[in-house]
Amino acid sequence: MGMHFVACAPQGYFPGAELTETCRKIAEESGAQITFCDDVAEAVKGADVIYTDVWVSMGEPAEVWDERIRALLPYQVNKCVMDIAGPQARFMHCLPAFHDLGTAIGKEIYEKYGLDALEVTDEVFESNASIVFDEAENRMHTIKAVMAATLCE
Repeated sequence: MGMHFVACAPQGYFPGAELTETCRKIAEESGAQITFCDDVAEAVKGADVIYTDVWVSMGEPAEVWDERIRALLPYQVNKCVMDIAGPQARFMHCLPAFHDLGTAIGKEIYEKYGLDALEVTDEVFESNASIVFDEAENRMHTIKAVMAATLCE
């Protein structure tokens, strides 16, 4: 049986219909399946990996931050989400992550919104289920391999 990927986000945050259909076709051709939903509990139940990304990129205007935080806060990866997934679940994030008050941005988010974390809580980020630093190290080696392959041509 192929892999099953579930993309979970509020309505309006999924890619357009053309890209969504392209993803479904690629998944089908590779023996995988992709599902789009907006129910976090449904999306993570029994998941092996839960992956999230930053909600707002650096330099985006305050209005974007306000709208994204309001829309995405119910999708925060926290202990409850990991518990629904189960003990086998691992957490991944491409970094940087807003998970504590240890950065200027983290402090700013807390001062403006009263939140000490955005896309992932520190409890999950620092847990044994988190493999974010292994992921980051592997990404570094992948980038080096791509650079070596392109420089040699």
